[in-house]
Amino acid sequence: NMAMVAVLLVCLAALAAADDPAGRAQRLLAQMNLDEKLAMLHGVPGKYVGTIPGNTRLGIPPLLMNDGPQGFRAPANLPGTSTCWPSGLTVGATWDQSLALQWGAAMGAEFVGKGANVQLGPGMNVARVPRNGRNFEYVSGEDPLLGAMMAPAIIKGIQSQGVIANAKHYVQNNQETNRGQVSANVDERTQWEIYYPPFEASVQAGVLSVMCSYNKI
Repeated sequence: NMAMVAVLLVCLAALAAADDPAGRAQRLLAQMNLDEKLAMLHGVPGKYVGTIPGNTRLGIPPLLMNDGPQGFRAPANLPGTSTCWPSGLTVGATWDQSLALQWGAAMGAEFVGKGANVQLGPGMNVARVPRNGRNFEYVSGEDPLLGAMMAPAIIKGIQSQGVIANAKHYVQNNQETNRGQVSANVDERTQWEIYYPPFEASVQAGVLSVMCSYNKI
């Protein structure tokens, strides 16, 4: 009997390893030729903000990415309208994680209904520049603790609908003026105390993608 139990445990471990996402990715990668690998490194024109083609031969679905952090922004070439949800800053101001979860799930459901599988949000940069044109998008407000509380709930809500959430913009992306040219120079202690907590909490919550900052670091 003990031998049978041992064999069963080995089989279960093998099944678990076979279902491991990293292991599946490695097996798929080993089957891809160079052209198929290169095709996944750049986008193609499509009806969403960003499209990375799938691989029908290996059963890899396309990535259909769309803005934004507080609801589906309908491109001009996509018919229909979208829900005007409250802003991220408004949701953050409630300090209500249950509400944040519902908000994320409702947005995720709309993304599914419109055919997208990646929501480019939530935004979680901590407000440091009062005149930043995107402060209203960011759930953290001025408080890294608030961002670390609320971002995971939103992410879990979005991803509960089968949509990939996106933590953005990593990191120190705190102004829109000259965002592509400025270098945000911050000492390490301040990074860990102010800028990193919402992103760290998002990773711990299982966020499936991260968007880099526009600024240099």
